[in-house]
Amino acid sequence: MDIEQARFNMIEQQIRPWDVSDQTILDLISQTPREKFVPEKYQHLAFSDTNIPLPHAQAMMKPIIEARMLQALKIQSHERVLEIGTGSGYVTALLAQLATSVSSEEIHTDLSQQASDQLQALNINNVDLKVTDSLKNRKFQNRFDVILVTGSLPQFEAIFQEQLEIGGRLFIVIGEAPVMEARLITRLAENKWQQTVILETVLPPLIGATETNKFVL
Repeated sequence: MDIEQARFNMIEQQIRPWDVSDQTILDLISQTPREKFVPEKYQHLAFSDTNIPLPHAQAMMKPIIEARMLQALKIQSHERVLEIGTGSGYVTALLAQLATSVSSEEIHTDLSQQASDQLQALNINNVDLKVTDSLKNRKFQNRFDVILVTGSLPQFEAIFQEQLEIGGRLFIVIGEAPVMEARLITRLAENKWQQTVILETVLPPLIGATETNKFVL
């Protein structure tokens, strides 16, 4: 496979036609080696319009979803980001190049370690990786400017929007297959939020999401 040609085709034939016009995002995706984060057996799918399987029944998002998500979040260089679900670490790498810092939580130790290895190989050092269950008995003290949840939830829960700073943005996918909504939630004031549906997509559920109905704030 001609990797650079495949990357170019991914951007020009998939991402740009899907209403991604932010040149910062297009350049970032062009410059970040997605193939380094793809499991070896799926290297032939690294730039395809598909969710790429990861261990533990998880998946890398389609490139078009990653791009639309980043464009919608409008991450600024001074902002702090929380990622729920490190997965392969590819989105983590993109976030780290946009924000001042990224905290990324992953329930599976092996995925977190693999992501750490790839991030270090790319000399990305502004990421704090944590192995934890992001839903079980969740408590928090810190707020973030941007939060993204890389697995779906069957129904909306306010737990993550409560952790936003005023003016902060949350990307989250709500629903069950075959129809899920990717939403952007903006915190306008201490007790006021705005929701916008960005697109329809399908993502594997966040681990524990189907069993979790109550959260501890």
